[in-house]
Amino acid sequence: MIAKIKRGVHHEMVILFSFYFITLCLNESCSARVPLDEVLPPIKERKAMEISAPFSDQKIILFLCGDVMTGRGIDQVMAYPSDPILYEPYVKNAYGYVQLAENVNGPINKPVASSYIWGDALAVLATVKPDVRIINLETSVTTSEQFWPGKGINYRMHPKNIGCLTSAGIDCCVLANNHVLDWGYNGLIETLDTLEQAGIQSVGAGLERNRCRQPAVFDISGKGRVLVFAYGATSSGVPGDWAAGADRPGINWIPDLSDQTLLRIKEQILSVKKKGDIVVLSIHWGSNWGYAISVDERRFAHACIDRGGIDIVYGHSVHHAKGIEVYKGKLILYGCGDFLNDYEGISGHEEFRGDLSLMYFPSIDPLTGKFMGLRMMPMQIKGLQTIFPDPEDMEWLMQMLNREGEQFGTQVVLTRDGFIKLLWDEEAVNESR
Repeated sequence: MIAKIKRGVHHEMVILFSFYFITLCLNESCSARVPLDEVLPPIKERKAMEISAPFSDQKIILFLCGDVMTGRGIDQVMAYPSDPILYEPYVKNAYGYVQLAENVNGPINKPVASSYIWGDALAVLATVKPDVRIINLETSVTTSEQFWPGKGINYRMHPKNIGCLTSAGIDCCVLANNHVLDWGYNGLIETLDTLEQAGIQSVGAGLERNRCRQPAVFDISGKGRVLVFAYGATSSGVPGDWAAGADRPGINWIPDLSDQTLLRIKEQILSVKKKGDIVVLSIHWGSNWGYAISVDERRFAHACIDRGGIDIVYGHSVHHAKGIEVYKGKLILYGCGDFLNDYEGISGHEEFRGDLSLMYFPSIDPLTGKFMGLRMMPMQIKGLQTIFPDPEDMEWLMQMLNREGEQFGTQVVLTRDGFIKLLWDEEAVNESR
């Protein structure tokens, strides 16, 4: 048993967590029940609470999540929907994805507020107060009508809906992915301009090659700098002709996971990195479905840490969460899954539970760069927003993370305050080198 939670729902789909008891297990033979009066109050009731470690002023805390796909159906329920025309093989109107979602999860009161899509995630962010909030924004933010021919799937969000990102305090949008150029070069240029005007840093795309290679830099008062570098790999479906040129817009594209690619990344990082900097490598790679992590992906992630000076490997593209590794004291998220999409009502691949997502909160010692821990908050995509999942769904996620983490010597447990905490075996990790 991981938790007993009573769930109440009102018209805003806000879920109140009431923990009857929590069983914390480090292995199958160890368990301890926590009485109700020892359990922390529900997240939505925490206002002026002091949060204990790892949420402390002595650590750098990041918020990372998987793909945030605010185009298409999600764009249609906001205040300024784009022209709904699509050029997909089967669906020709973006509003069709809204109807699919409503068919399975009920009507959505439109237009929604700019903060609507984040649902219960906003309360979590307010509780944790991460130093930097980073997402992979997998859409073009544009009014462009010049869709990329032959692409098949074209995501766009109207620039006037940018409040859906600022309402969550997003600091950095990774753009090195396979959807940011869905509406052509003009669409990318408008995306870059819109994010800049909103005060959100972008990384991994730009007006020319050198700009694409530059990191997003965050100077955290009293703690140091966080650098975010972003790359989009062929394996995730990024077309090679999306690579930025000397005088052509595009993304920071990598053709493969070879030593030559690693050397290029290493040179880009070391040209900017200073002593004490924390470096996050964002990489959009791999297929959409499946838990398997290839030998090349693992070798490349390890090499980025060994030779590239990387502190966190932040992988995404797959539509569901994958196993987590801690290698030589550095965090590797091989696949964060989709955090928000418009796939409700679309059948297929149900065994992967793509509706379940995670908020990742890694903490790092700013003095040593040492990885201090990872806490995660499970979420579910429902009604085109993120909400707290039912207890059985949380348990499913934990079982999956434990199953897929076994090969890396990682396991998870539930904390008293409702977060999922990563445990790792340093000896097992060191032996796997």
